[in-house]
Amino acid sequence: MAKSKTVLCPSCGFKNASTQKRCVSCGAKLEQLGPSSRSREEEIERRYQQEGFSLIWMLVALVVQGVLTAAIVIGLPMVVQAFDFEGIYGMYICVPVWFLGGMLVGLISPGKTFIEPVVAAFFIAVPTVFYLVQNQTVRTMPTFMYVIIGCVGVMFTLIGSYIGERVQMGPPPKAAD
Repeated sequence: MAKSKTVLCPSCGFKNASTQKRCVSCGAKLEQLGPSSRSREEEIERRYQQEGFSLIWMLVALVVQGVLTAAIVIGLPMVVQAFDFEGIYGMYICVPVWFLGGMLVGLISPGKTFIEPVVAAFFIAVPTVFYLVQNQTVRTMPTFMYVIIGCVGVMFTLIGSYIGERVQMGPPPKAAD
């Protein structure tokens, strides 16, 4: 008697017959490995999903976010004396700077990389918050507000990188009638 091939469920690890479309144990969809395993509808549904994490693009995003933050929040007030991004105003400026940095990385990166700028913005937000808390003199606010605005900036980085990826990918494909 011929033994049927078994497929391991990626969710629970249960051994299923290769003819099954769903796992008998947990009900998860069983996908075959390889690029041709998805139908057109599934490809359209997964069009905006990120497949993995790229350390290289996270480092690129870290450099972009770091340079933009240092240039605008720290460097610009040194050059133009009329600008003073101290305290709360420094954090308010960081939010659009990180948004634009995320959008820039989303535009230039190949593939779907919108998580990498978020991780980079988090790594930039921590020293930025410490810098702005230490240098506040007149325009002071509690430290937890700096942390909250930093989190808002990281969230706006996700929005910016997602918009950058959507612009890079172009319009969605037309549905087949």
